[in-house]
Amino acid sequence: MSHQLPMISIPKKTTEDVDWTTPIRHLIAKSYGENPDNYIQECQALQRCRQDAVKGAGSDTTGRDLLYKYFGQLELLELRFSEIRVNFSWHDAFTNKVTTQTSIAFEKASILFQIAATHSAIASSQSRFEAEGIKLAFYYFRACAGMLTYINENFLHAPSTDLSREVIKFLVGIILAQATEVFLEKCIDEKKASALISKVASQAASMYASLSEEAKDFQGKGIFDRNWVTLVQIKSKLFASLAQCYRAQADGKAGNHGDALARWILAESLAKEAHRSASSFSALFSHVSPTLPADAGPSILDRTKSHSQFCTERKNEVQRENDLIYNAVVPSAEVLAPIEKASVATPISIQEVYSSPDVQKVIGSDIFMKLIPLSIHESASVYSEEKAKLVRKEVENAESAEVEVRSALEAMGVQDGLARFKGMANGGMEEQPIPLDVRRWIEDIGVIEDRESIDTLMQELTRLKEGVRAELENTSRELEAESHECEAMRIKYDHLWTQEPSAGLNKALRQDFKSHMAALDAAATSDQQVVALWDSVKGDISLLLSPGVEEVFRASLQPAVPSQNLLELDVSYDEQERAKIGQFTSEIEERLGRLKKVSYERGEVLKDLKEKIQADDVSHLLLLHRRNAGVEPALFATELEKFRPYQQRLAATAHHQQVTLQEIQSLWKGLRDLASRGPGVKKWEEQEKRKKDVVRRFSRARDGYMDVREGIMYVVCLERVMSNVSTIA
Repeated sequence: MSHQLPMISIPKKTTEDVDWTTPIRHLIAKSYGENPDNYIQECQALQRCRQDAVKGAGSDTTGRDLLYKYFGQLELLELRFSEIRVNFSWHDAFTNKVTTQTSIAFEKASILFQIAATHSAIASSQSRFEAEGIKLAFYYFRACAGMLTYINENFLHAPSTDLSREVIKFLVGIILAQATEVFLEKCIDEKKASALISKVASQAASMYASLSEEAKDFQGKGIFDRNWVTLVQIKSKLFASLAQCYRAQADGKAGNHGDALARWILAESLAKEAHRSASSFSALFSHVSPTLPADAGPSILDRTKSHSQFCTERKNEVQRENDLIYNAVVPSAEVLAPIEKASVATPISIQEVYSSPDVQKVIGSDIFMKLIPLSIHESASVYSEEKAKLVRKEVENAESAEVEVRSALEAMGVQDGLARFKGMANGGMEEQPIPLDVRRWIEDIGVIEDRESIDTLMQELTRLKEGVRAELENTSRELEAESHECEAMRIKYDHLWTQEPSAGLNKALRQDFKSHMAALDAAATSDQQVVALWDSVKGDISLLLSPGVEEVFRASLQPAVPSQNLLELDVSYDEQERAKIGQFTSEIEERLGRLKKVSYERGEVLKDLKEKIQADDVSHLLLLHRRNAGVEPALFATELEKFRPYQQRLAATAHHQQVTLQEIQSLWKGLRDLASRGPGVKKWEEQEKRKKDVVRRFSRARDGYMDVREGIMYVVCLERVMSNVSTIA
């Protein structure tokens, strides 16, 4: 097959330049109350977007993408500036008449027409000798029909001929007929069943025949290329012939030889009609049509000629077979059963085209993304509150789960009791005999002593006491001497001595000295009590800070009086019982570790949920649905479903925690039952009692140490105050 049948492509409209910037700046200032100068780049980007789409774009995939992008931006622009008015001037694709309107709907309809025309051009230019070419041609013809159908359904008052309902309907018919033709070629190439091919060919023939009738309504109006009408008529006959050919083959295989011969006769007749029309078409097709390939005349002539010859040859062959073998009665064409039709080509909706990730990528982000209407902000704040409710609920659930696990473990006494049972499993010996609280006391007291020891404070106290007492006594003597000297001078000079008696002037100061001396005596008594307290705990504190404290605790684990009964020498359980206890403790520790992992995972999921919610913004979606009243509840519910996986993961952690807690409860009960029956329980309890006694001993020493330190610091501060007072005096 040297030629493929020519396909019709839709001519494009042409347009004049448009000024988007001025009306957009006006609306930004008027409706949004913002400075238009902040959106200079956005206005320029929209201007370039239109220029690229309608001026520089060709009829290829690059031009398609530029038109996709511009229409997508128009959709978004209309949501923000529905009241915008711009002068759009477009030339009719068929009459070249200029139509100017200010409605953005006219601009959108015109761009959709351009997209449909580009789709038809891409489909018509495909090489249908290859599988990929057939696939692309079929897709783009259907996508073209979808764009045209959208125009007819959404733009009811067409201002130009090319957008009128009758013209668009006719164009949809041509495009779908050509899509059916492409599908027929695919079936023939893949050698599908003759019955199926005949149905598809019958559908194509029927569609082209209908178009031939519709074309009569446009005669004399100068709308469509006359070559279109002739080509449609030729194809209606050609595909009707093809339908009869393949149905004849099916009848022959089924043994209906008379019907098969009748159909071959009819197929030959239709093929000759198509060939005669193609001969006239080829002879007259001398000009270059922008909507048909340059070889349209020769290609249709070649195809009809070869098909006519094929039909004649097959008819003669079948007729000879019938005359020699079958002798079947050949019915007339009028009584033959009509061939069923198979509708195989439907329009691809614009929603399906634009929902493709590739198309969304081409459109890119909203040019005026920063410009959000106030109503959208208000709706977005309602959605934010819904998100906040969701987060608060999950946080509360997580906190409740944490409280539940802590309360359950505390009620069972697992944290404190597990160490005891581990000690039993280890034969009564602990890896670290010094309890945690005691180790903390050792560290705290050691740090304090390194900074300023009790002995140093005692020496400072003694020095201050002696200094203050000496100062007070010295100052008191000086006051007495001054008072005696004043009185002596008064006796010597009698009325000539005018100085006031110093005893009266120094009365308050003397009283202060007296109270200071009393306080100093009282402090001495307090010092004695502090010293006595220090003497009582000093030994234990020294032991606490020495390496020997570990030996004290180890010794507390040994019985006070060695038993003479050999049965009592083993303070631990037998090996089997200890192994069981060790297994219980290991399993409980594993469950406790599992609870920690569950808690960590819950925290991480909550963190991820908060970040996801923080980054979530539905302003763009609200803008897209701005025209749909009352859509927010359904939209919010749909958007909140994005967080469902996080909620499910959090619910799963709660379930795992509950299961793990139940396992711990069961294991803990079994451990306590096992441990309470063994012969070593009493001795273990005695060990624990001795150990607690040692802890209480060091606890009293630590409390006494802190009291001593506090008392010394108080007295030192008091001594320093009195020292300052005596110095001032």
